[in-house]
Amino acid sequence: MDRIELSGMEFFGYHGCFAEERQTGQNFIVDAVLCLDLAEAGRTDDLCRSVNYAEVFEDVRTIVEGEAKNLIEAVAEEIAAQLLKKYAALTRVEIAVHKPQAPLAGTFRDVCARIERSRA
Repeated sequence: MDRIELSGMEFFGYHGCFAEERQTGQNFIVDAVLCLDLAEAGRTDDLCRSVNYAEVFEDVRTIVEGEAKNLIEAVAEEIAAQLLKKYAALTRVEIAVHKPQAPLAGTFRDVCARIERSRA
């Protein structure tokens, strides 16, 4: 399956289980892999035969910067559901929501929830 990948989209949000996370917020980084057939788009050079990734970026921004959720898993789930609903050409999406400033007592590089969802 062909793929369009948006990596390292960074947004500021208020997701988390702790009151401090909901008050001060933090950066979240999202990766999205969009699976679809790109053969016709490649042959015709027509954006209508693909998915406009500028629009996808804004869809993801709206969710991450929107209503606070307890879990990054819920953020990933909402992103996947929205993209599959809005873009009929997508057959599958992979979404990763990174929380590099997660409130952990120790040294770490990243916390990430990664999901894959397919059109039902």
